[in-house]
Amino acid sequence: MATIEKITGKTGTTYRISVSAGFDTAGKRIRHRMTYKPEPGMTARQIQKAVQRAAADFERSIEQGYVLDNKQTFADYAAYVLDLKERDGTKAKTLDRYRELLIRINQAIGHIKLADLLPQHLNAFYKNLMEPWIRLGAGIATTKIDLAEWLKQNKKTRAGIAEAAEVAASTVSAAAQGKPIQEIKAKAIATAMGKKLGEVFTVEQNMEPLADKTILAYHRLISIILTQAEKEMLVPYNAAAKATPPKTAKKAPNYFQPETISEILKALEAEPLKWQLITHLLLVTGCRRGEIMGLKWDKVDFKNNRVTIDRALIVSPSKGVYESTTKTSDIRYLNLPAETMVLLKQHKREQLRIQIANGDRWIYTGYVFTQDNGDRMNPDSITAWLNDFSKRHGLPHINPHAFRHTVASVLLANGTDIVTVAAQLGHASANTTENFYAHIIEENKAKASECIADVLLRKKA
Repeated sequence: MATIEKITGKTGTTYRISVSAGFDTAGKRIRHRMTYKPEPGMTARQIQKAVQRAAADFERSIEQGYVLDNKQTFADYAAYVLDLKERDGTKAKTLDRYRELLIRINQAIGHIKLADLLPQHLNAFYKNLMEPWIRLGAGIATTKIDLAEWLKQNKKTRAGIAEAAEVAASTVSAAAQGKPIQEIKAKAIATAMGKKLGEVFTVEQNMEPLADKTILAYHRLISIILTQAEKEMLVPYNAAAKATPPKTAKKAPNYFQPETISEILKALEAEPLKWQLITHLLLVTGCRRGEIMGLKWDKVDFKNNRVTIDRALIVSPSKGVYESTTKTSDIRYLNLPAETMVLLKQHKREQLRIQIANGDRWIYTGYVFTQDNGDRMNPDSITAWLNDFSKRHGLPHINPHAFRHTVASVLLANGTDIVTVAAQLGHASANTTENFYAHIIEENKAKASECIADVLLRKKA
């Protein structure tokens, strides 16, 4: 039975509730405790009823196996869950993103005791994230000096500054071209140059509220943490499951029309062979950019015209560029058209020529796509190159994932079954493919219905 002890101190009156839960292996009595503090303005009778109710709820929770630690905060437990994720093999890039999200989460609810966290706390946090001033400190920066000239005069390279600032080389390149970059990255670049932010960049604050998709990312992480707490019986329920995050409108994936593909292929003819092949593989395989950069020569089967996709290069702030499994840890065997195999053979000969020219400077990594010294490439470079490529040739904006969507749309439009499309793209399940490309599937169903009507019901002229 629960015991209740009234405690009066400088901060007011609280009630310590204790519940006995048997004995441990040493014969010592196990006691669980919680503290209840009445709301201001409550009458003595209301307090008495509320304390009795809290004691009964606490005792029932202990009997059901819940170990309600009234002292552990959300921030403390979140750190523990992330340690679990790291131990269980969660990718570094994902963990980096979790840690980034936790900064703002802990500012809002990190101090709240795990057992006291309510859906109302989370709803208030989500509402706060929708405020227009929430991005303060996350402005957009553009250079006020000629960064390219500064690098030249100070005998610095973009790659060297990028490494010192711990940002992508493409970010330094963008800044040198006068393109806007994130304030936090601009500050890191300025520091690497030995200067203050204001000496190198002009910062404009972004007053746009966070996107609903971003707020949902905060919600999902909170849910992951509280799901673990519920699993370990530290809380009676997952507060995130009862909260109300914003709903996002489902966007149809963007993909290229046949005429745009023709324009891209024609423009590629004037580009370096390596980049022709990278773009070609994105187009005919639907692979993720990290999977393209993670492809090694020993996974290219010239005899059977296919490649094995089992690894990917990933970029994370904590580890830089590193090799890992594919997103879903799957292994895919993809057949390639003859045109792609011809490009692969040409590229291999070209890479061998560059290797010989480099001599001892060459770093053998075995990757199909490398830097000029043989070292692996940053997957971000694909995005940067395609962006510049589209501008040079007056093409619509091109991003790597649009090729992936194009492959899916072509396969589905030509009657390929969902399971095969999922296998081609490396989705965790066919359900993922079906949900993501639902609009295309519905369009195909409508076409099928019209086809049936044309053949069976409508008279031919």
